[in-house]
Amino acid sequence: MLTADNIADYINQAIADIHYPAAPAGLYQPVKYTLEGGGKRLRPMLLLAACDAVSGDCSAALNQALAIEIFHNFTLLHDDVMDNADLRRGRPTVHCRWDNNTAILSGDAMLTMATQYLCKDAGDKTGQILDIFNTTAMEIYEGQQYDMDFERMKTVSVDEYLMMIRLKTSVLLGCACRIGAVMGNAPDYLCDLLYDYGVKLGLAFQLRDDYLDAYGDPLTFGKEIGGDIVNNKKTWLLINALNEDTTGRLEKAIEQSLSRGNKIAEVKAVFEDLDLPRRCVELINKYVADAVEIIRESPLGDDAKDFFINLALSTIERTN
Repeated sequence: MLTADNIADYINQAIADIHYPAAPAGLYQPVKYTLEGGGKRLRPMLLLAACDAVSGDCSAALNQALAIEIFHNFTLLHDDVMDNADLRRGRPTVHCRWDNNTAILSGDAMLTMATQYLCKDAGDKTGQILDIFNTTAMEIYEGQQYDMDFERMKTVSVDEYLMMIRLKTSVLLGCACRIGAVMGNAPDYLCDLLYDYGVKLGLAFQLRDDYLDAYGDPLTFGKEIGGDIVNNKKTWLLINALNEDTTGRLEKAIEQSLSRGNKIAEVKAVFEDLDLPRRCVELINKYVADAVEIIRESPLGDDAKDFFINLALSTIERTN
């Protein structure tokens, strides 16, 4: 079983080796800029690790891993336009460095590139992985719509929020695991098991993002801290605070025209009075424990178990 560093190096080299047409530069340079911007490469790593765990040969799924990473970055390109975000991974977002139209069109090109890589050298598995990919893509779009809908809704339940992040974030991690297992010729039950692991990991991952947006270090998080608070984004923290705050402090902080710093400080004070940071960490730990249990009870080899368990546990302490 390869190490996480081995797989990350393999993915980064494959991304560096992508050939882009010279023209039109306005279409392809933003794609190259986006893919070379770094990131955790978690989704392609999961795909290659799943393939390696069931077959011992992750090279059979490299194109599909690239497809998942390109697709993920396509969603970020469009998300940044919708959220009017200035920074991504510590660099100006594409719509800020170029413009909105460029971000939309280059994102469209990335979606098509993802499909091309997904089908490349997939052989008789092409139809199956296309079905998995397309089903997941539609779920992600549904999750994004729910996320936008929630911004206009006064009341959102925690269950509704968890449903939304499962669609918007978690299913792509599950998809990566399932496609990797399929490419490694795993039986259906093992594909399902790895998918469930990815979904649990994704829930923990997104909740950790919620936590870091309020309590992370901007030097390591890669984005301005407090962006979700400033935009009244319905995160797990804010939804619980809206449902539980009886003092009126939170509503006042949201409705008043406060400076960015003062608004963040006021809202975080409410979070802390309700013990929400600790409770959020507790929920993250629960989803990580669920993911770990799935792997421990699986028939995977010891090296593969160690890989997936350590990856899940690293979510608890991640800072970016």
